[in-house]
Amino acid sequence: MANFTNSVIYTGVTSDIIRRVYEHKNKLVDGFTKKYNLTRLVYFECFDDPNSAINREKQIESGSRQKKII
Repeated sequence: MANFTNSVIYTGVTSDIIRRVYEHKNKLVDGFTKKYNLTRLVYFECFDDPNSAINREKQIESGSRQKKII
């Protein structure tokens, strides 16, 4: 997720992307995305295994910001 100007980026894992994006867009859950107005889904990947999804999230988060915005 990102804000309107792509100046803040959030990475997360969910089992229901439609519900989670709706929650972020409508600021239904307090936290990072609400605080920084992250309402745009800019990228997603699908995994069959939750552990694979978590490992990929950690891989993305460990990368540089420059790699994330390219």
